[in-house]
Order: sequence, then C-alpha cells, then structure tokens
Amino acid sequence: YKAAMEAADEIGLAVIAITFTIVAIFAPVSFMGGVAGQYFKQFGLVVAVAVLFSLLVARLITPMMAAYLMRPHKHVEEKDGWLMRAYARFLGVTLRWRWITLIAGFGIFYLSMWSASLLPTGFIPPENSGRVVLALELPPGVSLETQRKKTDEAVARIREIPEVQQVLIIGGASPTGQREVRKSTAIIQLTPRGERKKKQRVIEGEISAKLAAVPDMRVWYVNERGERELQVTLVGTNLANLQKVTAEMEGALRRDPQFRNVASVAGIERPEIIVTPRVEEAARFGISTDAISEAVRVATIGDVGPALAKFNAGDRLIPIRVQIDEDARNDLRYVQSMMVTGTGGVSVPLSAVADITFGQGFSSIERYNRVRQVKVGTDLVGITTGEGLEKIMALPIMKNLPEGVQLLVTGDAEIQGEVFAGFAKAMGLGLLIVFGVLVLLFGSFFHPITIMLSLPLSIGGVIIALVVTNNPISMPVVIGILMLLGIVTKNAIMLVDFAVESEARGVPRDEAIIDAGRKRARPIIMTTIAMVAGMLPSAYGVGDGGEFRAPMAIGVIGGLLVSTVLSLVFVPSFYSIMDTISHYVGRFFSRFVGPKEEDEEPSHHGAAPAPAKPELRLAAE
Repeated sequence: YKAAMEAADEIGLAVIAITFTIVAIFAPVSFMGGVAGQYFKQFGLVVAVAVLFSLLVARLITPMMAAYLMRPHKHVEEKDGWLMRAYARFLGVTLRWRWITLIAGFGIFYLSMWSASLLPTGFIPPENSGRVVLALELPPGVSLETQRKKTDEAVARIREIPEVQQVLIIGGASPTGQREVRKSTAIIQLTPRGERKKKQRVIEGEISAKLAAVPDMRVWYVNERGERELQVTLVGTNLANLQKVTAEMEGALRRDPQFRNVASVAGIERPEIIVTPRVEEAARFGISTDAISEAVRVATIGDVGPALAKFNAGDRLIPIRVQIDEDARNDLRYVQSMMVTGTGGVSVPLSAVADITFGQGFSSIERYNRVRQVKVGTDLVGITTGEGLEKIMALPIMKNLPEGVQLLVTGDAEIQGEVFAGFAKAMGLGLLIVFGVLVLLFGSFFHPITIMLSLPLSIGGVIIALVVTNNPISMPVVIGILMLLGIVTKNAIMLVDFAVESEARGVPRDEAIIDAGRKRARPIIMTTIAMVAGMLPSAYGVGDGGEFRAPMAIGVIGGLLVSTVLSLVFVPSFYSIMDTISHYVGRFFSRFVGPKEEDEEPSHHGAAPAPAKPELRLAAE
C-alpha cells in the first residue's frame, strides 16, 4: 500500500504532463478546415478524450490495484548490470562534452529533414480492398443499343480473369453521376484477399490490358469519390490554345509507361443538326425564331407536358408524346420537310425559312471560376501521386504554356496539399499549446525547451523506417508523425521530472540527471517495447484496409525506436545546457527586478526605519 502511494506521487507530475501533452497535440487536429478536417475531426477528439480517461486510470485505478492485488515482499536493492553501468559512464562523457552533444543532436535533425526530401509523397496508399470501379466511355453519338453491346463485350473480357468474382454495369451514368448514353460505370468485385495471390494493382493492370482490345472505348479507374488517381486541370480563355495544350499533354503522358489510361474529361464534340434561321424569309411569312425552335423541339423530342394530349384510361390520364422517328434524324429531308406555322396561319416547310446542316458541337461545357476548363487524368504505374505530378510539371509544354492557359492541381493531388498544409498548422498550434502546458506544470521556461528539443529526434526514425520498407510519405504517415509528437515527449518528461525532483532534494545537477537516466531508462524502454509490439500487426497490414494502416505503423515504430535511444543519450545534455542558461538568465534579470539586499528605506524625521520591502528575485528555474 505504501509503495503504491509513493509510486503514484513520484510519477504524478510526469503522468499529468504526458497526458496533457498528448491532448494538446491531438485536440487542434479536430478543428482543421477543408476536406482534411472531415477526415480527422473524430480522430483527434477520440484520442484526446481517451487519453484523459487513461489519466484517471493511471492515477486512481492502477495504484489501487497495485496496493490490494500485489503482495508485499522484502526490499532488495538491485545492482546495476554491465549495460546500465556502461550507459551511466557514457552519460558522464556526453555531459562533459554537452555542447558537442547538442550540435550532434541538431546535426541528426538536419540530416533527417534533408532525407525526408528524398522520399516520394502520396495521398493514400494503394488499397487491396477487392473492389474496383471503372469508368467506361464511348464516342459521342452512339446509340443505347451500341452502348449495351460494347459494355457486354467489356464484361466478357473482364470475366476472363480468374480473380474477378462479380461485375456490375451501370449504363448511362458515369462514376461522378453524369447522365449520358455513351458513359457507363463498371463495379468489379474481386475474390477475397485471402483467396488470391495477386495484388489488386496487378489485377487492375490485367483488366486494362483486356479492355484495351475493345475498339472505340476509353477506360480509367476511379476511387470511391469518383476521382482519378492523378488529375490536373487546364483552364484558359483561349479555346484553341487550351485544346492544343491538352492534346500535347495527353500525347506526352501516353508515351510514358508510368502513366496508364490517360484521358481528358472535357466537352467532347458530338454530331448534331444545326438549324440556322433565314431572318428575312421568316419575317416575310410572319414566322419568328421562337416558332422555328418550337417546331424543331416538338418534332424531335415532343412537346412539353402541359401541352400534350391526354389518353383517358379511366382512372388516370396518360400523356401522349408525338415525335418523328429517330432514324429520320439521319436524313435531312425529313427535317427540312417539317411544317412551321406563321402568324397568318400559313404553314411553310422548315427549309423555306432556315438552313439545315449536319455539324458538331460540344456535348458539355465545363468552367472553373467562369473560365473554360479541361481535366486530364491518369492512372499511375509504380510511382506515387507526388512523383507523377513532378513529371507532369517537368513536361516541355508545361514550361512554356501559351498565353491565357493555366495549370491547376485538382483531385487527390489538391486534397493531398490541403492535408499536409492543414497538418502543418495543427502541429504548429499543438506544439505551442504543449509548450504552454509544460511551462505551467514545471513552473519554468527552460525545462519545456529541453522536452521540446527531443521531438525532432523521432523524425529520423520515421524516415529510416519508410526508406527500408519502400513507403512514400502519405497521409497515414503524417498521422503517425502526429502521434509521435504526443508519444515521444514522454521520454523527456520522465527524465526531466526525475532530475528536477532530485535537484530539489539537494543532489548535484549532473548526478541527478545521470541518476534519472539510470532509473527511468527501464520504464522508458518498457513502454516503447509495449507500443512497438502493439503496432506490429498494423505494420504487417493484417486484415482488410491494412494497406492504409501499415505506413502509419511502420513510421511510428521507427520513430519510437530511434527516439527512445536518442532521448536517453541527448536529453541529459539538453537538460544540463538549459539549466546553465536558465541560471545565467536568472542572474542577469535579477539586476533589474527587486531592490538590492543592502538597500534600506531611509528614515523620516528620526523615526525608526521602515521595514524592508520583500525582495523579488527571478529564480533560475
């Protein structure tokens, strides 16, 4: 019982500091804006609340269980092993050369940040979920029957792959919800992950190769949001230059084997019948352009609902829509012979008041900020989103864009930039809150700096782990780095807290920090091993969706291992340097704050001297 009480009191400040540090790191993530905020709103709040409850467990439940469930035994003072004795001697060396140790720590941090620039960047790792979504597109002007035949042929080719379990075709609708006869969506269900040896990316390559043999069909993959893996948008006021740049970009990307299924999503031209009124002739017959357009509309697609004749079916009225046969639209003679009635009741053929010709026009016009846009998307082979974007930016046409044409990053690449920028702001805000919390808990401005200096030491471990496992820096990795910022501080807090308590009992500074390393190394290593063990299943990518969790776990494991070793080495030297700096800063400001010790209040008219004012000193701590 006594041991449990003393243990709870000994680590009380450290546990509180660690808890509120983690809360200060994760809470700002819940207030991120944009798309990134929707991803992590629940994540940050859940972690913050869970950690607060863990504080209650550590301060209440665990000591109680230790007091009543553990049996007392005779105290035996264990002697340090050879490893701990070697560590203590090594700490003594680092403290004697503490400035060199500090420079080495900053050098490791610089190398870590530099090595991070060598890693590729991505948004979300490729998934192996067993579900593939394809967008199918046929040339403009195809009929519904042609569309059905082409999609049936595509389905037959897809089913030739043994790993394909089901194929669902949604005809006349793109993955983004656009309704058009020539567009379709294919949802392909693969066999469960445990029943196939091939990864989903390999099967997607086989599907692309199969569908490449289907004539007059464009195919590309989309994610759950209907977005391409990499998509950029060209905008411009000059339509000719915009089309020229789009064609050159598509050609350059198709020649690169690392880009697959390159396609521009724009208003493709489709065949149409153009009716041009002859104003003078129409006026002579008393026919307006409205009358001409109405006659064409009624003949081709029928009249509007309220104007339609009704068939009385007894209990309901059925609208009757009359229009010319669709085959008649291929023969201009039928269109030219349509009758148009003027104001005088005279009906004349359409050809008498208008010119009817075949032509082409855009099926749709897309704009971005009221400027014409063309989206160019591609699937990636063996490269990440960041690498693909760099290759696009390096194209010769991108370096010499014509006047009035501009390149915009959209889709997942745009969201990726928002996520990274949002995390940078959240991390910066979280670190400021952490510093404020530590200042309040330790009552010092310098001990929190010692703790904060330990945070960069974990970045090198993340980079090493990603390089060894060949993983890019993606959104899960950023989440892992965020977790590390909250977890890694525990090592420094435990060391600094023990050293401060020892110094308060009169132990010399160097002896106190060496003793802190000796006595706190074991719990630090134990907690690190426990967290690494908990992360191992996620690092192996076990279960569905494991591809998303694996990079995060790999980064956290690498950061934990490296930061634990470096914290035990560098934090004592950081503490010694900050303690010295705080001492000199305190002596400097004590010259200006409070009266000198020999100063006394002058007496007035022989009265007794006034009692001295209490001296106000700025403590070194």
